[in-house]
Amino acid sequence: MIWKPNVTVAAVLERDGRFLLVEEETEYGIRFNQPAGHLDWGESLLDAAVRETLEETAYTMRPQSLVGVYLYPTGAGDLAYLRFAFAGEIVAHDPARQLDAGILAAHWLTVDEIRARQAQHRSPMVLRCIDDWLAGRRYPLQLLSHFPCAG
Repeated sequence: MIWKPNVTVAAVLERDGRFLLVEEETEYGIRFNQPAGHLDWGESLLDAAVRETLEETAYTMRPQSLVGVYLYPTGAGDLAYLRFAFAGEIVAHDPARQLDAGILAAHWLTVDEIRARQAQHRSPMVLRCIDDWLAGRRYPLQLLSHFPCAG
């Protein structure tokens, strides 16, 4: 048997001391997460981060660096997530855009507000990504290579 983690992307976006998080309805109740989601077939990691951010928050982001790569085994069988978290800048906002199904709202929260909601985080990766960003972890996007589908 070959085990494969789910590849996901996330956006760590800070503005004026506040971080962009989404409030979402999950099978475990209302949770908070970075704008994040699964990598689609044929999509680059950067394109996925931009798409997920737009779909979940109505903000368009421009990735500028990689914050980190995180492997999170959930403890539910062999389910695990391999997350690529990107920092970037907001370049546009469309307040009229409808957010993805399940997304209740996008919020700009302080670190203290995020820590106070830790019991409602989608996973431990939420706070870890922010802590890594606050620690100055920024890796060049040149670390990543995307090869288009050969077929």
